[in-house]
Amino acid sequence: MPAPQRFRHAAIVGKPQAQGMRELLEDVARCLAQQGLDVSLETATAEATGITAYAALDTAQLGKACDLTVVVGGDGTMLGIARELAQFDMPLVGINQGRLGFITDIPVDRFREALAPMVRGEYEEEHRAMLDASVWRGDTCIFRSVALNDVVVSRGATAGMVELRVDVGDEFVANMLDAGVIVASPTGSTAYSLSAGGPILHPGIGGWLLVPNASHTLSNRPIVLPDDGEVRITVVSGRDVSANFDMQSLASLQHGDQVRMKRSAHRVRFLHPKGWSYYATLRRKLRWYEGVV
Repeated sequence: MPAPQRFRHAAIVGKPQAQGMRELLEDVARCLAQQGLDVSLETATAEATGITAYAALDTAQLGKACDLTVVVGGDGTMLGIARELAQFDMPLVGINQGRLGFITDIPVDRFREALAPMVRGEYEEEHRAMLDASVWRGDTCIFRSVALNDVVVSRGATAGMVELRVDVGDEFVANMLDAGVIVASPTGSTAYSLSAGGPILHPGIGGWLLVPNASHTLSNRPIVLPDDGEVRITVVSGRDVSANFDMQSLASLQHGDQVRMKRSAHRVRFLHPKGWSYYATLRRKLRWYEGVV
C-alpha cells in the first residue's frame, strides 16, 4: 500500500438528482477549501445544483486536474463515478446520503470531522477489483463496459426461465435453467447477489461469485470462482434476455450471444477514516448482533 498523501485538489460529485443538495454540497466544498484544497465540481453536479463558485469539470478533466474525489450520495452514485475515474487511479471518499451505504460509508452528519484528517493523509486505503465485460454476437463485440458490483444476465419482466451456459476459462461448468445468473465482485457480494442467496465475499479475496437466481434445479448453488480467468455466459434459450452491468443495461440478447467477463486492468481506490473496519461496516449495515465487547 502506498504511503498516505496530503491532497491538493478535490473534486465533488453529487447524486444524479442533485436538486435540493446545494446547501450540503456547498458545506462540503467549504470544508475542503478550509483545509487548503482547491475544489472543483463534476459538471452534471454543478448544473443540477446551480453552484457557480467553483470550476465545473467533466470526468476526463477531473481525472487530470484532481487528486481526490468526494462523492456525496449513495452507493449508486459511487458506482457510476468509480467506474469512470478508476482509469486515473483516483482515490474516492464517500459521504452517505443514501440508505445502506456499504461503499459510501461516512455519515452525512459527521463529514466535517472525518474529512479534515483524511485530506491531511490520515486514512485507511483499500483497492477493489472491477469486472471488464463485453457482449459478443458471433465474432463481433456489440457492447463493452466495466462493472464494480456485478454483471447480471436475466430474463425479461414477463418471460419464463432462461437457459444459460456457463464456462470458466476453457472448462464447461453447467447449463443453468433459472431467472438469470449473477457474476459479482467482492464489492457486489453485498448487493443483488446477497438478495439472491449468495455469500458475502471479503474485498481482499481475489475471486468472483457466480450466483444462480431462482434456479429451477435446487442443486445449482452459488460458487466462488478465481478472478484470474474469463467467465463466459452464453444464451441458450429464453425470451427477452438482457444483460445488466451495474446500472447499464443491454436488452434483447439473442440466442447464441455471449457475455464475457474478466478482471479489469484498473482497480478502484477507496479511502476511509482511520480505524475503519470492513467487519464493523457489515455489523452496522446488516444489523448483526455485536455481543459483549
